Amino acid sequence: MSDFPRPHIVGAVESETNMRRWWIALALLGGACTTGTGGPAPRAGIAPAAESLTSRSPTITPAELRRDLYAFADDSMRGRETGTRDAVRAAEFIARRMALLGLQPAGDSGFYQRVPLVRHDVLATSRFAVERDGVVTALRLGADLIPLTTLGPGAFAKLTASGEVVFGGYGIDDAALGRHDLSGLDIQGKVLVLVHAAPPGADSAARAKYNAQSALQLLVQAVLPARPAAVVILMTPETQDLFYQGASDLLRGVSIRAPGSEPTDKMRVFPLILLGRAAPGSPLLPPGWPADDQPQDLHETLSARVDMQSVPVTGYNVVAVSPGSDPSLRGTYVAFGAHLDHIGIQSGMTPDSIANGADDDGSGSVSMMAIARAVRAEPHRRSLLFVWHTGEEKGLLGSTWFTDHPTVPIDSIVAQLNADMIGRNAPGELYVVGPNAAPDGQSRVLGAIFDSVNATEPQPFRINRSFDSATDPERIYYRSDHYNYARKGIPILFFTTGLHADYHKVTDAPDKIAYVKMALVDKLIMDVGLTVANRTTRPK
Repeated sequence: MSDFPRPHIVGAVESETNMRRWWIALALLGGACTTGTGGPAPRAGIAPAAESLTSRSPTITPAELRRDLYAFADDSMRGRETGTRDAVRAAEFIARRMALLGLQPAGDSGFYQRVPLVRHDVLATSRFAVERDGVVTALRLGADLIPLTTLGPGAFAKLTASGEVVFGGYGIDDAALGRHDLSGLDIQGKVLVLVHAAPPGADSAARAKYNAQSALQLLVQAVLPARPAAVVILMTPETQDLFYQGASDLLRGVSIRAPGSEPTDKMRVFPLILLGRAAPGSPLLPPGWPADDQPQDLHETLSARVDMQSVPVTGYNVVAVSPGSDPSLRGTYVAFGAHLDHIGIQSGMTPDSIANGADDDGSGSVSMMAIARAVRAEPHRRSLLFVWHTGEEKGLLGSTWFTDHPTVPIDSIVAQLNADMIGRNAPGELYVVGPNAAPDGQSRVLGAIFDSVNATEPQPFRINRSFDSATDPERIYYRSDHYNYARKGIPILFFTTGLHADYHKVTDAPDKIAYVKMALVDKLIMDVGLTVANRTTRPK
């Protein structure tokens, strides 16, 4: 699942395609993939027999899911980051399985749909330095500071800055807390440093408000009109997970390749934005911080230069079809989706640096493979379309490309069922998003079908609908690939078992997955899809 929705920092209206980490958008060399049957070997001890892969049984077993997830989320996949060879290998893994199962290829190159991308790398030659009383302190790229180079589509931040450093406290205006941090502070042309956290004395409601990811966006929005030369936002231990989770995207960003999409220096009109970590003794904080957290001139200067390199790459969605049996309906599709990518190598994390993404979204990816196998034993009048999207973690890129350049007519897709992070948390509980969150009630009929199917399952799930709102604080509706189908008017259901402490960390590992629960989720998703596929009418 994507970290954050990415609304414009510089405007109140949210872009349709600007959905994932608001801070990111905000090498695959040598030819297209082939569909050979050879592929990466599963880990020792879990190599499956060929007949278990091609079995015509509607049963999805925990053992099947465990076998595939240990291979798909293995260290050898190196975190499946979009813009690297590792994501291509993940696509190859899935395509080989679809060929073995006998599904029909439905990409633009066999099972593959090519997605033209550009990787934007922040180079190690970037430099950041603070000078105070003639002493220069260098700050490290990645470890101390990470640049935010865009604030939304077409809103590009500068790559250089120099100026006096002014500390703006927590950047909040809250009479209940007795703080008006930016009142009367002269920041035009200066480097403004803010701390992203709840100030001391905040109650639980205020802590939730000011520690939230949305507060980070609001800090930037609040200070842009004052025209600082740069904004540095430092995160405390309560909020610094956002710093770590965003590191790969900010240092190794990816966008869809388009003519004229590379910004010129003249297009970079917004101030340089840097993210960092707040710690006592930091040269970007008052010497007495955290006890001294009042806005003040730090009597120092910051100079910063961000060096970047843009490299064209090709990503791959994997697209397969199980044909329908009804001549009058087989030209329409129930779409099943997941994302094959994750966040790659995360330097500095422990116990290692590989973010395996077992739940996010290895769980959805191997579940779609299991469903694709199982539905071959089930009659379905409409065709079933399976799409494994690339680039979800970089801003829903693969699903944006697929829905804008579909390999089947977009209006032939009658529903889309998206699975992202479906392997963790409380037994028997499942989050479903779409019936209430999607606009104009376009998913309500599909939601009613889902409720009916769930009620008839041998072990019905307890449905948590707390995320099913367009105004949900976590904004889950906007954070995975179903969103791009919904923006085309397609009814959607998004299935997830929710966030957890290992989200976007190297500890999201296969041994933490609840495989029995995951198999039950998969059966429910499959049964919903088959129910829709066998209806004469669309779920609208």
